[in-house]
Amino acid sequence: MGLKLVSRDRQREDSVVWVGDLPIGGSYFNIIAGPCSVESAEQIDEIASFLSSLGVRLLRGGAFKPRTSPYSFQGLEERGLKLLREAADRYGMKVVTEVMDTTMVDLIYEYADVLQVGTRNMYNYTLLKALGKVDKPVLLKRGFMATIEEWLLAAEYIACHGNERIILCERGIRTFERYTRNTLDISAVPIVRSISHLPICVDLSHATGRRDIIAPLSKAVLAAGAHALMVEVHPRPEDALSDGYQSLNFEEFKEVLSSIVRLCEMEGINLVLGGRRWSFEELKELRA
Repeated sequence: MGLKLVSRDRQREDSVVWVGDLPIGGSYFNIIAGPCSVESAEQIDEIASFLSSLGVRLLRGGAFKPRTSPYSFQGLEERGLKLLREAADRYGMKVVTEVMDTTMVDLIYEYADVLQVGTRNMYNYTLLKALGKVDKPVLLKRGFMATIEEWLLAAEYIACHGNERIILCERGIRTFERYTRNTLDISAVPIVRSISHLPICVDLSHATGRRDIIAPLSKAVLAAGAHALMVEVHPRPEDALSDGYQSLNFEEFKEVLSSIVRLCEMEGINLVLGGRRWSFEELKELRA
């Protein structure tokens, strides 16, 4: 396969990528949540306030949105980055957001704690080389038509240029199936873990495109051995400017989180929420 730096042959133990004081990898399980797109100051503040009240400290949100249609909402751009950063700082959270090309690396670096490479850019080797020179974590999404080998070699591009703080992200692949937006390749989680020491996250919102099946699949993500779950959350998905059909509302997110808490307790997994492990009983009190 040609892997050197990201391979288990080079490092047997799991890598832990630290985002400030938040660990991703090893024996830890973390949650990344937030809207598909930052739409307004009020919207991102409402979401950040809600998520932080449950202990979620990794806030995702799109400011520059690569969309299939040129007529779809493209994001608020730098204003969106500022709103995202301000909301995260207000509630003690870390920012995960996408960088689309090499000209944007410095700008995104200024506002983000984790620089995300979207599915369409997994093959953008010039961008991967540039991200190899930054000193912040990179979340590398799998290309929607990429093999596991191609995905890991993309990570190798980042690592061999100096940055080994890489979080892999499975986000579904394109198949002939149309009941879901993509097909979640849950088998990629244990396979990647057997090959690479890097932590792996699963983005269920993009993998399925359906919020009604995120809850059961979140259990599969945890059982398969992933280190983090990424989901889109919006207070009113029916009014979202992008991808509302795959975004959880607040009550739905609470249900997903409660299931994760219970499974982590059963399996002895260190669930990172608010810097500590939360019990199922504590979460039930929050839901009341």
